[in-house]
Amino acid sequence: MHNLRAMPLTILHISTRLILGGSQENTVLSCEGQANNGHDVHLAFGPIYGPEGSHLDRVSAFRTDDGRGITSHELPNMVREIHPVKDHFCFHNDLKKLMRDVKPDVVHTHSSKAGILGRWAAWSARLPNGHRPAVIHTIHGPPFMPIEGGVGKRAAVRTKNAIYTAAESFAAKRCHLILSVADAMTEQFLDRGIGRPEQYLTVRSGLETEPFITAGPGDDRASVRRELGFEDDDFVIGTVARLAEHKGHDDLLDALGDELKVRPNWKLLWVGDGWWRDRLLGRVREMGLTDRVITTGLVPNAQVPRFMRAMDVLAHPSYREGLPRTVPQALLTGVPSVAHDVDGTKEICIDAVANKENGTGRLVSPGDHPGLREAVLWMFDHPEERAGLGARGRDLVLQDFSARRMVEHLEEVYAQAIDMARRA
Repeated sequence: MHNLRAMPLTILHISTRLILGGSQENTVLSCEGQANNGHDVHLAFGPIYGPEGSHLDRVSAFRTDDGRGITSHELPNMVREIHPVKDHFCFHNDLKKLMRDVKPDVVHTHSSKAGILGRWAAWSARLPNGHRPAVIHTIHGPPFMPIEGGVGKRAAVRTKNAIYTAAESFAAKRCHLILSVADAMTEQFLDRGIGRPEQYLTVRSGLETEPFITAGPGDDRASVRRELGFEDDDFVIGTVARLAEHKGHDDLLDALGDELKVRPNWKLLWVGDGWWRDRLLGRVREMGLTDRVITTGLVPNAQVPRFMRAMDVLAHPSYREGLPRTVPQALLTGVPSVAHDVDGTKEICIDAVANKENGTGRLVSPGDHPGLREAVLWMFDHPEERAGLGARGRDLVLQDFSARRMVEHLEEVYAQAIDMARRA
């Protein structure tokens, strides 16, 4: 197998959007680590807009010790939703031209739309040596939507899921390896008949661990809590997520609204912004909880660790996840989570009641508002156990989730995929 350090590669990452989010942060960390390893790294993405923030400034500012950066490419027709016209031009105009210009040795796609169109374009490309590039895709989360709502909405979701299943099956035949951030992703895709078992590998999504472990001046728990207006005895239930559909902010209000009204020292801390901000904050006002819900708005990624330190528990009642980055990030600060038991969440949020010796948090079935309330009450009533969950979880994250380990693992994966491409 090839030694990639001795053979610098041209690596092209393709992501649908470069907004502030877990999969995008994973991709940027991969790009930075690979550039530091001597590779020529390119990052392509669709137009960036809206209140959710972007990683573009970080990508543009990045430089290796010898002054090299990450070359970015905006693809004007790359959009998240199914759009036959834009998808046609993205494939035939944007991506095919990108392959000719960059001549990548490795194409690594991220997210469903970029993964489908990017793998197809890369599989059609040829390098100067006549071989196609090594083609790799990472599943950061499922593209399939939960079946819910009225009859019409459920039918629409089933149709969209069927389209994505067919498209993912098509794309799986046009790549060498498929990486999952959680074992649950592999199981879900294979259950839908997408790809072959031997194509799948699990590569944990890497984190920058040091900022969460070590607090800088003014970033310690007490300082941040004073800054936010919390009292010493306040019990802070925090959420770090886009204010968007399926992230579970409504579930927190449904489950904890009555408790927040009768427990003046219970506070919700919402870190993030998004398209649902006005609706959610309107609902907070209607419930009379304005002084119990503190919002930070959009914050730079570098500020997330300090806000997590202010929390007593992280609430992550999301309905769709690969493996949520906020859960291991919070554990690095010693804060355990209460989370919905979806997708790969259980691989890092190990339920403390079901598994007392290895627990790192509490798991709740999606939509189980009484269960969510009970789990948060358990965290409040068991401060010593809560601290133990955080400490145990920190050790697990340090072992499996560092960015350096992820980049090392990707080097091994790329070497395997290059061998596969050259044998074809």
